[in-house]
Order: sequence, then structure tokens, then C-alpha cells
Amino acid sequence: MIYLVEDLERSAGLLSHGQKQWLEIGMLLIQDPELLMLYEPTEGIQPSIIKQLAQTLNEIKKLRKLSIVVSEQVLSFATAVADRMLVIDKGRIVHEAAGEDIDAAHISRFLSV
Repeated sequence: MIYLVEDLERSAGLLSHGQKQWLEIGMLLIQDPELLMLYEPTEGIQPSIIKQLAQTLNEIKKLRKLSIVVSEQVLSFATAVADRMLVIDKGRIVHEAAGEDIDAAHISRFLSV
């Protein structure tokens, strides 16, 4: 898990984008939600931290018995945290998979940069 202990004295405005993402998730969890909705949580985060974010969200999901809905463009992150995945194109669901049926290679065919 990532901790912001060394940055306790800093204003949130002075944190890096990745640190702000961690702070926002922490602030949401304080409210003890049943559902956590995250819009592109990997945006602006270093690739080396993305794997750690996925691991942390999976831990939170298990410990809190929490549902997490993620809108995400980084496929490796999405598949790491997903129990179910929907690919949406122009407002339509073009692919759906659950559990071990999630196939990143197949899903990547629907994606473009």
C-alpha cells in the first residue's frame, strides 16, 4: 500500500497527480461507501505505480466487501481489478465478459488510441 505519511504537512495542491489520486481514494473510503466509482484512476500516474494501485484496490475490495466501478483506458489495470468488464463504444456495449472469461487480447481489438 502507498502511504502519504511523509507528505502530511503538505497542502493537497502541492501533491503530485498520483498522490492526489491516492488522497481522493482515501477520502472516499473514510465515508465507508458500499460502492466506489473511479473515473480513470490511473490518469497521470507513473506506470510503475499502476500495478500497485490495482493491488491496493483489490485489497480494499476484499477487506471492505466493497464494489468498485472503474472507467479506465489502461487495459492492464482494468483487467487486474475487474471481476466483470464491459467495453462501451459510442454508448453501446460491444463486449462483455466476467471472471476468468476476461480476455485482454480479445478486448484490445475494440480499443483504439
